[in-house]
Amino acid sequence: QVQLMESGGGLVQAGGSLRLSCAGSGSIFSINNLGWYRQAPGKQRELVATVTRGGRTNYADSVKGRFTISRDNAKNTVYLQMNSLKPEDTADYYCNASVVVVGFEYDYWGQGTQVTVSS
Repeated sequence: QVQLMESGGGLVQAGGSLRLSCAGSGSIFSINNLGWYRQAPGKQRELVATVTRGGRTNYADSVKGRFTISRDNAKNTVYLQMNSLKPEDTADYYCNASVVVVGFEYDYWGQGTQVTVSS
């Protein structure tokens, strides 16, 4: 069994910063791609940023230059540093991991952490 546990969400004023963390635990041999997604009320879940095991990153246009994704492979953890936050960044943020377990790759999601940006 693999679990992803997010932390770091909260309420922040526009222009502020937050750092999200997502730690994987359980029967993990290795983690390939890691990513952050978000879902605002009444909207579909959308990609925020991804990072490969080798460190290659990809960002949604809406967060480029403001958000930074990083990972610590030794800790099975992915981070999302969010700066210059805007009210439109308000959403539930979910981490996603492609985890290798006993030779097979599986897709896992965290339970989500809420980010609210006030204007």
